[in-house]
Parts: sequence; structure tokens; C-alpha cells
Amino acid sequence: MKNKILANLALLLTALIWGLSFVAQREGMEHVGPFTFNTVRSFLGGLSLLPVIAWVKFSKPDKRTKRMKKYQHINLARAGIGCGIALFIAMSIQQYCMQYAGAGKAGFITALYIVFVPVIAVLQGEKLNKNVVTSVILAVIGLYLLCFKPESGFEMNDLFLIAGALFYGIHILVVNYYSDRVHPAKACCVQFFVVGFLSMFLMFLFEHPTIASIISSRVSIFYAGVLTCGIAYTLQIYGQKYTPPAIASLILCLESVFAVLGGVLILNETMIPKEIAGCFFMITAVILSNLKLEDKSEMKHPH
Repeated sequence: MKNKILANLALLLTALIWGLSFVAQREGMEHVGPFTFNTVRSFLGGLSLLPVIAWVKFSKPDKRTKRMKKYQHINLARAGIGCGIALFIAMSIQQYCMQYAGAGKAGFITALYIVFVPVIAVLQGEKLNKNVVTSVILAVIGLYLLCFKPESGFEMNDLFLIAGALFYGIHILVVNYYSDRVHPAKACCVQFFVVGFLSMFLMFLFEHPTIASIISSRVSIFYAGVLTCGIAYTLQIYGQKYTPPAIASLILCLESVFAVLGGVLILNETMIPKEIAGCFFMITAVILSNLKLEDKSEMKHPH
């Protein structure tokens, strides 16, 4: 019972950290460009996972054969590169849109990745679940209320955020494919370094970063890199060890709610009643898409 309570609290803290990361991403854009922000935060995220990997490595003796190590290293490289490319596309789209979208709206639209995952799985031939159909309908209604403006229609950055959520869904499916072949902390570490190097290329191509500008965004970058990637990821691993996947996913869905609260309390963002109704429909869609008690697969997160 004690482990279960602590696990639920760990997952709740994870959702809080991930939700407030949208605030950090928004504030960080005041001094640096989106690719600079992602470059530094990704390298910090990879470095912050090294202590976790070291703890795993030295916590028990390594009994693997040379052949097994070689096989796992090959899979680790494939997983890191595959997950890293998908995550790079998703993070780049999201961070670029954070220049124009509020933290709360971005948080709710990004949460659609949880709906996209079963939708993509259906397109790959899996059995259609009634929850998926209902979730998609509710999500579309929520998106309309949250993003559509009678005078201008959908804004381009809203459509880009939806595309980013789709790539987060693709990223999760790639992670699930390799989840039984590699150690999750190692794969996560490699993918963040892949994202860092790819973002660095775009950083030097489209932006002119300076040490001073990065230092000015140090709090936001540190939060998005170390807390969101390293600490929250470790809390997620612990939480999901003692909490059933269905319950864990419901707790982690609160990320989008914390994103809205952070935007209101920290960034002084506001939402009109129509947008609030849209958020309600979307969080309902996200929760409903996770109410599949027969699914025992472990949930992964893109941050």
C-alpha cells in the first residue's frame, strides 16, 4: 500500500513537472530561438540521465556475454536514432509554435498524442476499439472549440501543434517497438543526444545563438532539460513500477491541466468560455482513450 501511494504521488509530480514545462518553454523563447532552446535542453536531458544509467549499471553484476552486449548495443543505436528522429521532429514543431501559442493551449493540443497512438495502431491493422472512435470525435470537437476562430478559422500554429502531437504519437510507437530490446534509460539518453545534435544543426543554420542569451534563459532551459527529462523520467519509471498502466496514464493526463494552471498563474494567460469547453472535451477524449484495461503495455512519454 505504501509503495502504491508513493508511486501515485511520483506520477502526480511527474505530470506537474511536465505540465509546467510548457511554461518554461514559453518563457525560454524570450531570449533564444526554438532550435537553440531544444539543443541545450536536449543535451542537458541526456546528461541528466547518465547518473540513472550509472546506478543501473553498478546496482547489479553484469552477466551478459559479449555476443549479447553486441546485439543490445546495435539495438540501442537503432532505438536511439529512430526515437531521436521522431522526437526531434515533434519537439522542433512544438518549440517553434511556443513562440505564438499559449502554454495551456499547447499543453492540451500536445496531449492529443495519447489519442493518436491508438489511431495509428488501428491504421496498422489492430482491432478498432469503441473508445478510439469516441475519443477521436470528442477530440475533434475540443479542437474546434479551443482553436477555431470565426473571423480567421484555425491558426497555422495550431495546425502545426497537431502535427507535432502526431509525431509524438509516432515516437511512442517507435519506443514501444524497442521497449523489450533495450534498457529504457539508455535509449532515452541516446535519443536526447540525437535530438541535441540535429537541433544544433538547425540552430547554426537559422539562428545566431550567444552565450549571453543562453545564460539569460538558464532557468527555463535547466527546468526543461534536467527536471522534465531526467528527474521526471526517473519518477515515471518508479511510479509505473507499482501502478497499473490504466491508472498511471490517467494520472499523467493531468499534465495538460497543469499546463493551463501554469499558464494562468505564472504567465497570466486567459481563456474564454469556448476555449475552456474545448479543453474539457479534449481531456475527456484523452482519458477515454486510456480506459482500456486489457492493455498491459507500459506507457512512454515524449518529453
